[in-house]
Amino acid sequence: MVSHAEWKLARDRKVAESISEGDDSAESAERVRRRQELDLAWDLGQAVYDRRTELGIAQTELARRARMTQPQVSKLELGGTMPTVPLLARLARAMDSTFSMELDGDTMRVAFTARAGSGAEADAGAQAVGG
Repeated sequence: MVSHAEWKLARDRKVAESISEGDDSAESAERVRRRQELDLAWDLGQAVYDRRTELGIAQTELARRARMTQPQVSKLELGGTMPTVPLLARLARAMDSTFSMELDGDTMRVAFTARAGSGAEADAGAQAVGG
């Protein structure tokens, strides 16, 4: 039996592959929407990775701080999962950061930014998602 996570990853791969098959079907709007979701998951993962590496901590340490497992952190950083709002809040606390998401038309920007006074003032993990 295939686990839900394996099924979802297989479905995401199939959708990603179908995006390049042209835009003339009734499913094209759904493919575009799904592509945007995949891009957001990837960019959220990249933002977590960027902030974690800026802090110089391992996935296992971030997992401990955020009450996760190391494989969950790895999957998140690889864009294999869409984090919930409570998880984003836990990650922000675990990385001594603020989390922001800005919407500007079809572009979305996500970032984990060092909290003021935390020693690392640079904006970390900012990623833009265009559509």
